[in-house]
Parts: sequence; C-alpha cells; structure tokens
Amino acid sequence: MKLARLVIVLILLLGLAPASAAATQHVVLAGGCFWGIEGVFESLRGVTSAVSGYAGGSRLTAHYEIVSTGLTGHAESVEVTYDPALISFKQLLDVYFLVAHDPTQLNRQGPDSGSQYRSEIFFTTDAQRIAAEAYIKQLSARKIYRDPIVTKLEPLQAFYPAEEYHQHFMQRNPDNPYIVYNDKPKVEALHKRYPNLVRGGR
Repeated sequence: MKLARLVIVLILLLGLAPASAAATQHVVLAGGCFWGIEGVFESLRGVTSAVSGYAGGSRLTAHYEIVSTGLTGHAESVEVTYDPALISFKQLLDVYFLVAHDPTQLNRQGPDSGSQYRSEIFFTTDAQRIAAEAYIKQLSARKIYRDPIVTKLEPLQAFYPAEEYHQHFMQRNPDNPYIVYNDKPKVEALHKRYPNLVRGGR
C-alpha cells in the first residue's frame, strides 16, 4: 500500500499521469507584469489557457488601478491551465524560473517595482507545492543565481481575471515599446532554450 502511494506521488510530481487520468490542471504564477508571463506561457504546447489577472487580495480590490497602488495584497498573475499529459509541472517550473522572470528580485521585476510585481507561485495542489519547494532548493544548491531566490509559495485562495484589454496583450500589441524591450526577449529566450516546449516547435 505504501509503495502504491509513493508511485502515485511520483507520477503527480513528474507530470506523468496516464492519458486516462490526464485532466487539465492549473496553477497561478506571478513574476512581474502579467503581460510578459502570459505571453511566455501561452506559447507553450500543452498550455490550454493563460489568463492575466490578480491573486493574493480580495475581489473588491481586483482592479488594475487599485492593484497598481501596491496596497491590495494582490500580485499581477497569470492563471495557467495545462494538460499534464503534454507538459509536466516540472517543465512549467523550468520556464517560470529560467525564462519568464528573475526570481531573485524582491517586490519588483525589471522596470516595475511594488509588491504587485512580486515573484510568487499560488499552488492548487500539494503535489505542486512539494515540487516547487524541491525545485527552489535544487536551484539554490546549484547556485543558478548569484542572489537568493525570493519566490513565495502560497495556496491559491482566489484568482480574478484582469480587464479585457490586458488579455493577450503581447499578441495584440507586438510593437508596444514595453513589450519590445521587456517581454519579446523572454519569448525569444523560450524558443532558444526550450524549442521542444513551444507550440509547433521540434
């Protein structure tokens, strides 16, 4: 019985659930402006949906102008829905930590500062929490980054989609100066580092 449970846990952690059990799962990721995080993750095969929004605060304050004050507890976030039969949670962590943002920046990301731009994973299962904790320990042990990783881990309480004009912002506004300077390089890095994970990639 214990062995069977161990096998199940390993399957969940590695994202190797059999096709018959491969229902979609979701996790909410924060790491700076949600435009870039969304643009990176919606490029991945196996990701069925990437929605920009807010997590960490209340429904009443889940509005861009209010969240921008940095006083709501919200983080600009992206709800990533994925098929574990096509992309594992570990692969999502690879992209999140090594491409989509800098996990050593505290309450900021690039040109943006404030707690709403913090690095945080809002997990939806214990398996995600365990996998994320182990991943962060591994990155730290390997000294992938010179500075300490400051990514927070919290269970998801609620996610509130952002205003419609924020959705798929990178796709709709490829020539926006902010996108060109801050976010387009992330997508280019994704294609270069993980071509096998990109939609239509090899």
